[in-house]
Amino acid sequence: MVLFGSIVNALAIIVGTLIGLLLRRIPEQMKETVMMAIGLSVVVLGISMALKSEDFFIVIVSLVLGTVIGEWLRIENHLQSVGNMLERKLGKSETGNIAQGFVTATLIFLVGAMAIIGALDSGLRQDHAVLLTKSMIDGFTSMILASTLGIGVLFSSIPVFLYQGGIALFANVIHQFLSDELLERLIAELTSIGGVMIIAIGINILGLKQIRVANLLPGILVITAIVLVQHHF
Repeated sequence: MVLFGSIVNALAIIVGTLIGLLLRRIPEQMKETVMMAIGLSVVVLGISMALKSEDFFIVIVSLVLGTVIGEWLRIENHLQSVGNMLERKLGKSETGNIAQGFVTATLIFLVGAMAIIGALDSGLRQDHAVLLTKSMIDGFTSMILASTLGIGVLFSSIPVFLYQGGIALFANVIHQFLSDELLERLIAELTSIGGVMIIAIGINILGLKQIRVANLLPGILVITAIVLVQHHF
């Protein structure tokens, strides 16, 4: 079953979130310290990912162009509007900042190399080992995030399933058009630009500066286009 790994990953996030919500009654001081620990860990993770690039200049160019597009499309504002709507329906006092939890968790779960490699393995070889390993990591991470950010983390399971499931379903098509060498380069650059976004998330969690991380997302499409053009020319 091609989608098995993606389904398990989404379910792990949901279960982890539900467990995390049960832990929300921990003291505020402990929550604050836990969030600082998460923020620092996320920054370190982002730095390690960002260093994967073979040509960091194109990462910078992609981030700049992607940010211009993201600001023009106001992606962060639209996500915040959806979060606000859900908060009105579910009650913000009980659920926390849904938009923040959703955006933070989604980016953490999607921008790493495991999401791409695992989905490709599921689609090409029906080998779900990478995604099952990622599921355990995401389940634990969602539990920690949900204990502080609330139920918004649960909704990240939807884009995780759609993103990884889509790659798995179209893996054979992707493999036909991209050589192993090109695919490896593309994964490295996507991991790098994703790492920068992860650093931005960590900065947000630490409260050092509020960065509209969602507006950086078009950079992923820009760097994909640049790598493909470089390869062919």
